[in-house]
Amino acid sequence: MRHERLSPVGSDSPPIAHVIFDLDGTLVDSCAVCIDILSEILVERGSVQAIDPVGARAYMSRGGLDMVSGLLGDACRDPAADLAEFRARYQLRQTPVETLFPGVSDGLARLREGGLTLSICSNKPQILCEKVLADTGLADHFAVVVGGQPGMRPKPALDLLHAVLNRVDDPAEACLFVGDSELDHAVAAAANIPFHFMTYGYAEPGWALQQGVAFDCFQTMASAILARTSTSPHA
Repeated sequence: MRHERLSPVGSDSPPIAHVIFDLDGTLVDSCAVCIDILSEILVERGSVQAIDPVGARAYMSRGGLDMVSGLLGDACRDPAADLAEFRARYQLRQTPVETLFPGVSDGLARLREGGLTLSICSNKPQILCEKVLADTGLADHFAVVVGGQPGMRPKPALDLLHAVLNRVDDPAEACLFVGDSELDHAVAAAANIPFHFMTYGYAEPGWALQQGVAFDCFQTMASAILARTSTSPHA
């Protein structure tokens, strides 16, 4: 396999060798799985509350405590304990392949075949990141997977991103970050990494991308990266 590198158009920066992805809202639409788990908890607690699947999407990038307490509403007993219960149930649940956003599996394969190193940088707990990637058949695409873990602050703090960069040979200026929310944009900007925004994810309603490139299709995003390989006549 040839290890071609990508050069940012109109830039003297080093070639892009490494694409870092967020997970939930970028590769996997986890909202339905989260709703199912929390709905089970509501039923077991005798609540008649129904979770609105549209409104729930706004909670997906807010962090586990806010999501669980917000969607359980009055049935939330102790946010930390309820979050632990939610995560324990998540670990036992198979993540359907159908939760992948369209084009993700083929798009990641194409990027790897193009010689790029791929990594995950997610606030989702490490064990759940690894489980979701294995369940959906994506695990082999990623050289590094860094999820939430004790001692590391969640995005938009730089702890998780620094952990990714420390485990690969490529410096930040040789990386590209692909995400779906203002948190991803903020962490990429703080590390001075170019950002590709997937519009179908969990960004706060009304949030607008100020710097970067937006895509509404994963395959289109992958093609845009691959079109800039060193062998491309348009590079």
